[in-house]
Amino acid sequence: MTADTASSPESTTFAASTIGRYLDDLAAKIPAPGGGAVAALHAAQGAALVAMVARYTTRAKDADNRPAIDRILAAADAARGRALALADADAAAFTAVGAAYKLPKTTDAENAARARAIEAALLQAARVPAAVVAEADEIVSLATDLLPIGNPNVVTDIGAAADAARAAAASSQLNIAINVASLADHHAGEFEPVLRRVEEILARADALHADVVTAIAR
Repeated sequence: MTADTASSPESTTFAASTIGRYLDDLAAKIPAPGGGAVAALHAAQGAALVAMVARYTTRAKDADNRPAIDRILAAADAARGRALALADADAAAFTAVGAAYKLPKTTDAENAARARAIEAALLQAARVPAAVVAEADEIVSLATDLLPIGNPNVVTDIGAAADAARAAAASSQLNIAINVASLADHHAGEFEPVLRRVEEILARADALHADVVTAIAR
């Protein structure tokens, strides 16, 4: 996300876009959407899958687990909304980075202003995927809580949710790293805990996927 050739993406939000238009934009030679938006949408899809399984776990036999199901459902719906908003935030952050690199640099004052703008834009461009990591973390936790009580007829969707959250975290790791690499060293500390958290999320998502495979084989 550090290219200096970025131009402003179209203003349509991801929530308002069709899947076809999104994929056309993703495949096009335009700066956004890119991997950051993909990561956020992975998280949104993972949250939606958790919510779907929760909604299927409302049978009479599930009555004893209803408080837990309701909690998971509310949390998953909220995570989906936040993740979807982060897809838009990533596109905006990418655009800001491109705009900062295009600022004039013919005088010392302009160079200083440009450097400050680039630093601020890169920080935001790293903070957005860091927020996606937090959503991925919660989605894996919700999916883990749901597995033992969820409707077994849709258990594979719990695994798919874990896989989507894993992809969100792994892709965000890359987007954080490339932006932090262009920042001064003193900024790296802000993101070190997030990058460590990614490794934990990947391990937990893999374990949950394995648990779902085991559940299918029973």
